[in-house]
Amino acid sequence: MILDLFAGPGGWSHALTVLGARDIGLEWDEWACRTRAAAGQLTVRTDVALYPTWPWVGRTRGLIASPPCQAWSMAGKRLGLVDQPLVHQAVADLAAGRDTRAQLLAACRDERSLLAAEPMRYLHALNCAGEPEWAAMEEVPDVLPLWKQYAAILRRWGFSVWTGILNAADYGVPQTRRRAILLASRVHTAQPPAPTHAQVAEPETLFGPGRARWVSMAETLGWGATDRPVPTVCAGGGPGGGPEPFPSGSRRTLSDARDRGTWTPRADSEIVLNSRREGSGWTERHGTRENRPADGQAPAFTTEAHRWSWSLRSNNQANATVRPLSEPAGTLFFGHRANECTWVAEPRSEPPQDAETPAVPEPIRITAREAGILQTFPADYPWAGNKGQQFSQIGNAVPPLLAAHLLAPHLRMSLNPDDFTLAA
Repeated sequence: MILDLFAGPGGWSHALTVLGARDIGLEWDEWACRTRAAAGQLTVRTDVALYPTWPWVGRTRGLIASPPCQAWSMAGKRLGLVDQPLVHQAVADLAAGRDTRAQLLAACRDERSLLAAEPMRYLHALNCAGEPEWAAMEEVPDVLPLWKQYAAILRRWGFSVWTGILNAADYGVPQTRRRAILLASRVHTAQPPAPTHAQVAEPETLFGPGRARWVSMAETLGWGATDRPVPTVCAGGGPGGGPEPFPSGSRRTLSDARDRGTWTPRADSEIVLNSRREGSGWTERHGTRENRPADGQAPAFTTEAHRWSWSLRSNNQANATVRPLSEPAGTLFFGHRANECTWVAEPRSEPPQDAETPAVPEPIRITAREAGILQTFPADYPWAGNKGQQFSQIGNAVPPLLAAHLLAPHLRMSLNPDDFTLAA
């Protein structure tokens, strides 16, 4: 079987499902376990650091591990970097069959730091039985030195190993998410999958198949495509994807013909939302629905809508990544209030001097559905829990499309990216 440590809501698992395989996930978080159950994935709810290794010995073909990244991520305090020497010591001890985790844990500034050493405990136990055949591990870029330590140990055990940083956007994920990857195999040369996309499209040549342009958020979400339903918008006038409450007002589907908004592609491939905005003086200028003439048509504000360009802001911090819809998103990470991803509007140009200055639409928080799609989960993926619990799962997950590129060679399978149905 394939053992998935820190399985989360199922990024690796969904990739395996698309490839025609399955794993057994070990996961502690209640809501991630509920999401996995709803998605039909096999799960043992347990603390990976406490679960015994003997049940897996003699029966494990592949090992997957994505230890929690909170201790190392730029979204947190990064105490994992302070604890890094202790984690390296734990890996070295576990590889030699010595369990010094209790002593080392007592010295850690962040108790989660030592979780990055847990895969070695399982690898050591499995190696005694000549297992696993292969391993794949993923973490934030700052963990790469630790993966290099793993690689040196695994090579002594007879594995071919590759470690490095990969950008998810190079594999069709609409997100420039950079991650430290370890790939190991006993049966073939470990190497990273060939990138399928690039920031600038590369034509096919005699030396290679070429690469498509990075996939944009608009393309993935289906915004602007003529064969997809009109997206939903917020009462504040912006992109959206579900009936969820937001500080700027509740989202609503544009089913009323009088209020219908449309996404129209520009020649430069940017996506523009044309929609009516109430509030900010709208009532004073045009009246309410109650006092508007029965045969009066609600103004569409087409002269104002073209002034706004929508982008995704990765968080509330001053150095947040802001990307237009025509590009991939920055890295999506959640976990506390400062890490909210929001759709933000910017004026395209200054209005004419004789025109009334329109109110700038308020930022709109991304929905779990939208965030999941940008992580390459299906639009109907069954996220469990409240919004905070869902966002936490999504931000911590491995993008399934990236995971599939990493796993396909180990499974001796070819990957068809068209099998990843996202927006619907």
